[in-house]
Amino acid sequence: MKKVWLIFLLIFDLAAQNLLAFDVKVENLKTEMRVNPLAVEARNPRLSWEITGEQRGIVQTHYQIIVSSSPGKLKEDIGDVWNSGKVYSDKSVNVLFKGSNLKERETCYWKVKVWTPIGESKWSEPAFWSVGLRYQNSWTGRWIGFERAFPWDEEAVFSKLSARYFRREFEVKKEVLSAKAYIVGLGLYELFFNGEKIGTQELAPTPTDFLKNVKYNVFDVTGEIQPGKNAIGTILGNGKFYSCRKYKFYKIKDFGYPKMLFQLEIDYADGTKDFVVSDETWKGTADGPIRSNNEYDGEEYDARKEMPGWNNVGFDEKSWLAAEVVDGPPGDIEAQMNKNMSVMTTVKPVSITHLTPEKFVLDMGQNMVGWIRFKVRGKRGEQISLKFAEIVNDKNEIATDNLRDAKSTDVYTLKGEGTEEWNPTFVYHGFRYVEVTGYPGKPDLTNFIGEVVYNNVENSGTFESSNLLLNQIFKNAWWGINGNYKGVPVDCPQRNEREPWLGDRAIGCYGESFLFGNENLYAKWLDDIRLSQKKDGSICDVAPAYWKYYSDNMTWPGTFLMVADMLYTQFGYERGIVENYAAMKKWLEYMKERYMNNDFIVTKDSYGDWCEPPVTIEEGMGKTANVKYPSTLIATAYYYYFMQLMQKFTLISGQVEDMEVHEELAQKIKKGFNEHFFNSRSSFYGENKLTENLLPLYFGMVPGSHEQKVFNTIVEIIEKENDGHLSTGMIGVQWLMRTLTENGRADLAYQLATNTTYPSWGYMIENGATAIWELWNGNSAAPDMNSYNHVMMLGDLLIWYYENLAGIKSGSEAPGFKQIIMKPEIIDGLDFVNASYRSNYGLIKSSWEKTNNKFRWKVEIPANTSAIVYIPGNSVAAVTEGGLPLNNSDIFKFIKLDKNRVVYRIGSGTYDFVSGF
Repeated sequence: MKKVWLIFLLIFDLAAQNLLAFDVKVENLKTEMRVNPLAVEARNPRLSWEITGEQRGIVQTHYQIIVSSSPGKLKEDIGDVWNSGKVYSDKSVNVLFKGSNLKERETCYWKVKVWTPIGESKWSEPAFWSVGLRYQNSWTGRWIGFERAFPWDEEAVFSKLSARYFRREFEVKKEVLSAKAYIVGLGLYELFFNGEKIGTQELAPTPTDFLKNVKYNVFDVTGEIQPGKNAIGTILGNGKFYSCRKYKFYKIKDFGYPKMLFQLEIDYADGTKDFVVSDETWKGTADGPIRSNNEYDGEEYDARKEMPGWNNVGFDEKSWLAAEVVDGPPGDIEAQMNKNMSVMTTVKPVSITHLTPEKFVLDMGQNMVGWIRFKVRGKRGEQISLKFAEIVNDKNEIATDNLRDAKSTDVYTLKGEGTEEWNPTFVYHGFRYVEVTGYPGKPDLTNFIGEVVYNNVENSGTFESSNLLLNQIFKNAWWGINGNYKGVPVDCPQRNEREPWLGDRAIGCYGESFLFGNENLYAKWLDDIRLSQKKDGSICDVAPAYWKYYSDNMTWPGTFLMVADMLYTQFGYERGIVENYAAMKKWLEYMKERYMNNDFIVTKDSYGDWCEPPVTIEEGMGKTANVKYPSTLIATAYYYYFMQLMQKFTLISGQVEDMEVHEELAQKIKKGFNEHFFNSRSSFYGENKLTENLLPLYFGMVPGSHEQKVFNTIVEIIEKENDGHLSTGMIGVQWLMRTLTENGRADLAYQLATNTTYPSWGYMIENGATAIWELWNGNSAAPDMNSYNHVMMLGDLLIWYYENLAGIKSGSEAPGFKQIIMKPEIIDGLDFVNASYRSNYGLIKSSWEKTNNKFRWKVEIPANTSAIVYIPGNSVAAVTEGGLPLNNSDIFKFIKLDKNRVVYRIGSGTYDFVSGF
C-alpha cells in the first residue's frame, strides 16, 4: 500500500505541475465538416472539433457537448436540444449528434469542452448549424421559367440559349429578426437582393443527375433586407441542365430549359413569418445582355442590352413577361453539403504577342481554369472576342484541335460608356493562352487578369524537397486537380467533354486528399455514383450519368468502392461505406452473374490499361490514344481486390454475415486467376506487361513462394526492357510507386519520379507542361484525345510523396489520422523533404534532412492523436530528441528495431529527432 501511495503522490505532483502550464483549446468546430452550415441534410449530423495546445501528449479522455436552441441558453449551459454529459471517449471527429429529433429549419447552437489527464479545457467558442428543408412540400412556391427558346436564340446541333432574368419586389413593414433565402437555380444561377449579389459562389449549384436529385443553396440575407420595398433578382444559365449539343441523344442527356425554385422566409421580431416564393407573380425576360452561354462554346455578352437597376427597387418591368409556372425536374430536392465554386485565386498574364493589328495572344504562364476579367474603353458596338487554348504553334498562334468541337470563345460587345469591365458568368475555360481579337486601343497586361475558379476547398497539404523537379511536378498536380474540381471531379476542363469519368479518380482521389480538403466533394460524388446505378445493378462509367456509358467493366465503376475506402482511410468517414454497401454488393453480384465464368475469370472489360504509352515517342506520333485493349486479367484482379475491400466494409457496415461469402469467392478467384494467367516457370503474369505483374503483387494474389520472383520481374521490366522507365497506362500507374517502395526499391520509384525523358512526369515538364497531361506522349499524339490538363496519369504519385517521402500516412488501426504512421524513405539523391498535411485533427508536419550520415527530423503531431515513427538508426542509443537520449516514457514508447530503424510511439507535440545512420 505504501508503494501505491507514493506512486499516487508522484502522479499527482506531475499532474499539478503540468496543470500550471495547461493551455488546451478547443476550436475549429465543424458540423458535417462545414463551419456553421445553414442547411444540414443529416438527421444525426457529425460534430467535430480540433484540440490545440503546446504540451506534448495531449489526449482527450472525455468530452461534453451542449446543444441549445438559442445563443442565450448556450451561454447559460442549458442544453435543451442535447447535453451529452461528460462522455468517456477520445473521439473528437465525426461524433454523432444524439439529441432530440430536430425539426426542419431549426437552428442549433453548440459548444464543447474536453478533459485530458492534466486538466479540463474551457468551453469552445460557440458554433451552430441549421436544419434544412426536409420535405418536398416545405417548398410552397412553384418552379418558374420559360419552356422555350426565343427568336434570338439558336437551337441546332450547336445550340445558343440566352440567360433568363427574373425579378420580384416585396415590402417589409415590420422589424426583421432573421431571413433566409433558399434557391434551386438550374442549370446555374446568380442571386441578388436590392442590386447586390448574394454570396461568393460561382457556377452554382453543384451539378447532379437532375432526374435523380437537385441541390438547393441557402443564404442568410437578414442584413440585405431593408425596411419598406425590396427587390429580388435572379439570372439562370444553362450549365449541365440545358444541353448545348443536340446530337447523340442516346449518349448525352438533356434536362430541358433553365428553371428555378425560390423561397424567402422572413421571421419578424413579433413572432410572425412571411414567405416570398417563386410563382407567376414574378417577371422575367431572356432579352438581357447574356445572349448565349454554354460550357463548351463560351459566353456572348452584349453590354448594349444591359438593364440598369433590373435587380433593384423601382425598375420599369412593363416590357418583361410574366414568369411561367413550369414542371420541375423529378429529382428529390436536397440541401447541398459540398461547397460551391468560387474565384479562389488570380493569375496575371506574362506576355502579349501581336499577330496582326487586330489580334494578339495573351500568355498566362500557367495552364489554368476559370476565365479572363478585362477592362476596356471603346465605341458602342465594337466586339471583343477571346478564344481560349492550352497551347500555341510555332507561329505563336493558338492551337485548338484538341478542343474538338468546343468553340471556347467569349464575345463581348461594348456599350461605349467609359471604362467597361467584364468577365463571363456561366462558363469556364481551361487555358494558358487567349487569342484576343477586336480589342480597341493598345492593350496592356494590366487590362487582363485570370480568375481561377474551382470548388471552395481548403489547401490541406504542402510539399517541398531538395529535388526541384519533384517540386514542380507537385505544383503541376495542384493546378491540374483544382482545375478539374467542378462540383464533381471532371476529367478535363477544356474540350467538349468535361465529364466526371469514374476511372480517372480511382486512386487519384486518394492522392488529391493530401492537397485539398475534398471530403464533402467526394462524399457527394459517392451519392452521384450510387444514383447512376440501374435497377439491375450496373453502374455508369460517368457519374452523374450525363453521358450514358454503361459499358460494364471492373475498373471504372469500381471507383465507387475505392472512393468510399479513401474517405474512410483519410477522413474516418464511415457513412460512405454504410450507406452504399448494398449498392456496391449489388453491382458486384451483377458483374459476377453476367461475366464471371466457371473458372472465376471475369470475362468482360472495356478499357484495359487505358492510354499506356507507345514504346517510343516517334511510334505514337500523330496517332490517336482513343484505342481500347480490354483485359480479362485486369478485370479479374480488380474483382479480387474488391472482395478484399468488401470484407473490410462488412465490419464497418455491420454486414458481418457476408464476410464468409466474400472470403470464399476471393479464394476461388485467386486460384482461378493464377491457374489462368500465371506463368510459374518464369514468374510473370499474362503477357508479362508491367501492369499485369503489378496488380497481382499489390493485391496479394501471387503465391507466397513466387512473390519475390514476380517483383524481380517487375524490376527487370523497368530497368532493362524500359531502360529505367515506366510503361503503365492509367490502371498500372495507380499501384506503381507503392509496389516498388513497399518491396524495397524506393530508389527505383525515385528514379521514375525524377526521369525527364519519355515517358515520365518530368518529360511533360521538360516539354512545357504546367499541369499534368492526359497522355505520356501528349506532345506527339493526335489531338482528338489529348488534354494538357488531366490528372489520371498521376496514379499513386502524390500518395507516394506524402506516405513514403514525407512519411505522413493514416494508420489502419485508427483511420482518419487518429493514428499516424511516419516512415520516410531515405533515398540517395534526396537530401530533404519538408511537408505538411492538415488532417481533421489538426496540422501534421514532417521535415527531414540528411547530411554527412546524420539524419535530422522535425515532426509535429496534432493533439488527440498518436504517431508511430520509424527513425533511421541502428540502435536506440543512436537517436536523440531535443538533444537528449530517448527514454521510454509516457511520451516515448519503444516498440521495436526494424531494418535499421528505431520505432517509437509518440503522442502529440513537436519533436526534433537526430540520428546517425
